[in-house]
Amino acid sequence: MVQLKILSGKKAGTTWVARRFPVRVGRDPSCDLLLEEHGVWNEHFRIGLNSSAGFVLETQPDALVTANGHPVQRAVLRNGDTLEIGSLKLQFWLAEARQRGLRSAEWLVWAVILAVSSGQIALVCWLSR
Repeated sequence: MVQLKILSGKKAGTTWVARRFPVRVGRDPSCDLLLEEHGVWNEHFRIGLNSSAGFVLETQPDALVTANGHPVQRAVLRNGDTLEIGSLKLQFWLAEARQRGLRSAEWLVWAVILAVSSGQIALVCWLSR
C-alpha cells in the first residue's frame, strides 16, 4: 500500500512497506517502523489514512519533520515526498500493486468464444441443408 524508502543512515537502501494504518515511526520498540538514528524521537510521527485527504503525516508536538525541505507539523503526503527526521532521510512512495491472476478468467472467455463459434458453425451447417 505505502512504502518508506530509507535514503540515509544505517538502513540506507532498504524499503519498508506499511500494510495497516496508522503507521508509527520512531525509536521505540512498539513503533511500526523502528529507526535508531540520531535525532529520532521515541514516536517521531504517524502516517494515517484519511478518506478525503489521503495519507496524512502528523508529528509529535515538538518533533522536527521536514517534508520536501519545509518543516511541518501536519501534512498531506504525495508520492515521492522526501521526509527528514533527525539525521535520517526517507522517501514516501505508493507501494506496487499486486496483480491478481487472470488465468481462469482468460480460459473462461476462450471457452465461451469457442462455444459460440461452434454453435454458429453448427447453425450454418444445419441451415445450408
